[in-house]
Amino acid sequence: MTGSFDGSLLLGFGLYLLLMLVVGAVTVKYMKGLDDFVLGGRRLGPWVTAVSERASGESAWFLLGLPGAAYAAGFREFWSVIGIGFGIFLSWNLLARGLRRMSEETGALTIPDFLARRFGGRDQSLRTIATLILLVFYTSYIGAQLVGSGQILEATFGIDKTVGMAIGAFVVVLYTMLGGFLAVAWTDLFQGLLMAAVALILPILGIAQLGGWDAFVATLVASSPPPEPGAAPAFLAMDAGQTGRAFVFGVMIGNLSWGLGYFGQPHLLTRYMAIRSVRDLRLGTLIAMSWVLIAYWGAVFIGFVGRGVLGPELAEAEQVMPLLTKALVPSWLAGIFISGAVAAMMSTADSQIMVASSSLIEDVYVNLIRRGQPTESPARLVLLARVSAFAITALALFLAFVSRDLIYDMVAYAWAGLGASFGPTLILAIWWKRFTRGGAIGGMIVGTVATIVWKNVPGLQELLDIKVASFLLAFAVAILFSLMRIGDPVLAHRKEHAAR
Repeated sequence: MTGSFDGSLLLGFGLYLLLMLVVGAVTVKYMKGLDDFVLGGRRLGPWVTAVSERASGESAWFLLGLPGAAYAAGFREFWSVIGIGFGIFLSWNLLARGLRRMSEETGALTIPDFLARRFGGRDQSLRTIATLILLVFYTSYIGAQLVGSGQILEATFGIDKTVGMAIGAFVVVLYTMLGGFLAVAWTDLFQGLLMAAVALILPILGIAQLGGWDAFVATLVASSPPPEPGAAPAFLAMDAGQTGRAFVFGVMIGNLSWGLGYFGQPHLLTRYMAIRSVRDLRLGTLIAMSWVLIAYWGAVFIGFVGRGVLGPELAEAEQVMPLLTKALVPSWLAGIFISGAVAAMMSTADSQIMVASSSLIEDVYVNLIRRGQPTESPARLVLLARVSAFAITALALFLAFVSRDLIYDMVAYAWAGLGASFGPTLILAIWWKRFTRGGAIGGMIVGTVATIVWKNVPGLQELLDIKVASFLLAFAVAILFSLMRIGDPVLAHRKEHAAR
């Protein structure tokens, strides 16, 4: 289903895009070196850190993929929200303090840089492997965000999907190249607040149009007839009509497992490294969890309300949010609301482009290619980071053009791969003094390989969800290799529970 051109709708949307570019232009003056471009000089306050971390963690999946899944699958998606909430809470409490403190002590600017400095020594294999894994999965992840921009602009304005992808890529990479991390963080603050507002307001408007809560529930029941007389509609059941193993592994664990990925997303973890002080983390955690309570429940209800207002027969479930917006609010306001979906895409894509380009320059160029040679000037390193950002975006755009996967599936794959590759390694690196370089390398490789195998071998996903299987296998191998003392056990910092 495609939209049609509407000038007043386009005005609201255009003003939003212009604001993002203005922020990028304003923050250019703060770029004095690679540290400013990569981490904003480690001077973010708790509000910017928390809201931008949440915004960059959600992606096009948040207002397209998740509402689409809720529209199609029903109340089973509540398990996803519960798992995500726990994952975010644990990430802030298990990783944030240790990453902030230890990254500053070691001078690390990226996650691969942190891992390499954490174990010390001249061996760069850990840095190399971590960087390759990051680039492989981020290319797919950024591609998913660009697919999202194409879907939004197609559903809203009738713009060809491929043209919409190109527009999204152009705007994101332009303000990211201009302002670096500060531009990304400040635009993500605005975008995160907009996303939460849309997720809160849109379901309320839809329920009101349907005639109130009781009428809303009745509409959902009517749109999902029970499988047999007397049975509850599967759409309204958190067990999705499944029992036994099918419910536990296929519904509950499969959806709860989204929370595991938060331990291994470098574009989120760098926010912890960039916060102004460890003391700000307590307030940051409170702000982030408040955002989760408002925004995630709202995103799921967008799908439910969309089923009630638009009916159960949408050709593309992932377009439920922009179509519902156009059905409920005036065109000028719809332009602002739909900007929330674009914000979800941009706030993730910009952070991922930022992390990937930073890793290319800091980990590959500075520490691998030019190791032992005189350091480049800060201005030249920033220029190279900007060129890298453009190249990564171009590659992701190509992948978006040729991919036929749904946003939900593309994000799930990259999410599982990053979560399994980096999550167990970072948890152990911060909390276990006996963790070895070999354990880190083994865990990351197994996490990556397991994700690829689970995605491509028929039957494995039905046996155990990809996010759970790859994470557990990586964790087990990382511990086993360390206990067997495979790899260098010497730490850069011999502090047990250094995060405390």
